[in-house]
Formats: sequence, structure tokens, C-alpha cells
Amino acid sequence: MKKARNVVLFAVLVALAAGFCAAQRWRDRDSRDGIIYTEGGVPVNEETVKTAREIASHSTGTPNWTNEAGFEKDVFTFARIIRDESPYDSPSAGSWITDFPDSDLNLSYRLQQMTSLKVDPDGRVMRLTDPELVNYPWIYMVEPGSLLLRDEEVPILKKYLLNGGVLMADDFWGEWQWERFDREIKRVLPEREFMELPMDHPVFHGVFDLRVQKNQLQTPNMWQGRRHQYDGISWERHRRKEGGWEECTEMHVRAILDDQGRIMIFAVHNCDNGDGWEREGEDDYFFHEFSEKRAYPLGINILFYLMTH
Repeated sequence: MKKARNVVLFAVLVALAAGFCAAQRWRDRDSRDGIIYTEGGVPVNEETVKTAREIASHSTGTPNWTNEAGFEKDVFTFARIIRDESPYDSPSAGSWITDFPDSDLNLSYRLQQMTSLKVDPDGRVMRLTDPELVNYPWIYMVEPGSLLLRDEEVPILKKYLLNGGVLMADDFWGEWQWERFDREIKRVLPEREFMELPMDHPVFHGVFDLRVQKNQLQTPNMWQGRRHQYDGISWERHRRKEGGWEECTEMHVRAILDDQGRIMIFAVHNCDNGDGWEREGEDDYFFHEFSEKRAYPLGINILFYLMTH
């Protein structure tokens, strides 16, 4: 009887966690009059927000740091893109504000802590139409399984990428969400295709030498990450376009290259690095298994590779 009660309790906890994640994603979508809310319920004005640092943490916070006087602009900056969402695609795909601001600040902190790169302590948030876009060689889109580019953003993003910029896409799951992202990128670079990066690619062997199977780098949301110690599952379940659910078991790291072989778009699919950065201080098991072993090593390797190639 006790074993049966434990099974029921575990099932209830799983259902509650799934419901929480779904509610979180739908709350993120609710943007009215330019106001959207973080996962901690903090209002963010999409028209005026400039940095991650100006928004209150909903996790455990991030230390601040300074750079040498006179060199404040000669730094790497985590630049997150504010974007629109398709209302007709995967209902489990979230918005641009997922994991914000903690993931941006935590990865920035760890990057300056563990490499020789000088890093902006505040981060940057902007739309593709912001004239300052050209000042940031790396931009980040989270949950791009709901990506909807405005017509005027398409040529801007194309020019940015062809002129040396890099877009990183992270935290989207399943074929339905991949199809949406790929379709929007085809509007930008219709003549180019994504390629899967093999594990012998230099990006996996930079600051951290990641000699593991690709799936051993997979990070789920923190709630599934906590359960991993009991069920061994590191992936998420998401809606199929044709109905039902997809077990998003296989992690992919894909890229689009320019004519010289430089990476223009870096897409990490069926993986949630953002939660690994954002929620590093909330759960000891999640930190050691996912933040420390997977999300930070992969994220830092990606950034260091892209900034030095």
C-alpha cells in the first residue's frame, strides 16, 4: 500500500510540474501594451528595456563585476533578441523572455570567470531593428519554436549574418518547433541549409574538452532535471503538429555556414541550456548534473569558439 501511495504521489508531482511549465509558457506569451512578465512575475516593458541587469532576478541572483576603466565597451555582451511569436504553431513554445534575466547574467558571469574574455556585466536586450544591433557580434534567441519575423526584420537579419554576426538559438523541442524555426530562417537565408555538427567539431573541444556522446550534453528544464536522478530522463515531451506527444530524446547541434565555412547560425535543439544557466543555484543535483557538466561547458565553448573564429 505504501509503495502504491508513493507511485501516486510521484505521478501527481510530475503532473503538477508539467502544468507549471505550461502555465509559465502561456504567462510569458501574455504581452499587452508592450508589457510582458518574467517567470518571477516581474513586468518588463519591451519598448524601453535595455539590459538584463535592470530587471529583478527571479532566481538566486548574479554577482556584479566591473571592467577596466576606459575599456567598458571592449567586451563581449550577451545580447538577447526581443521578437514576435507565431500564434498558429506549437502551443508549448515560449517567448523571448524565457529564463530572462538570470540566464543572461549567469552565463556572462561564468564566461568572464572561466575564460580570458572580458564580459559586459549588464547584458543587452534589443529588437533586430535596433540600430545598435551591428555593435553586437553575437545575438541569442530563446524558444525560437514560436519565432515570427516581421517583414522588415528579414533583410536586417540577413545583412547582419552575412556581415559577420552570429545568431544562437536555444531551448526549443520537437519537430513542430524545429519546423517553425527552420521556416523562418529560410526567409532570411533561403539558399542555405542547416548541417549537424559532429562531436569532433572544434566547438566541442575548446575551453572544455567534451569527449562524450551528444545526448550526454542534453539539459532539460529544471523540474525534469530534478527528476532525472530518479528516472534518468534528460529530455522533454512536447506536442506533435499532427496530435499527441513527442518524446524529444535526441539532442541536435546544427549550424548554417557562410561561403568561408564560418558559423552564422548555431542552433541547439532538444536542449534547454538557458535553464542550466538561469537556475544554477536553485537545486544542488540540477547544478552538478546539468549546469556544471553540460550547460555551462557547452555554452562557454560555443561563445569562445564563435568569438575567436
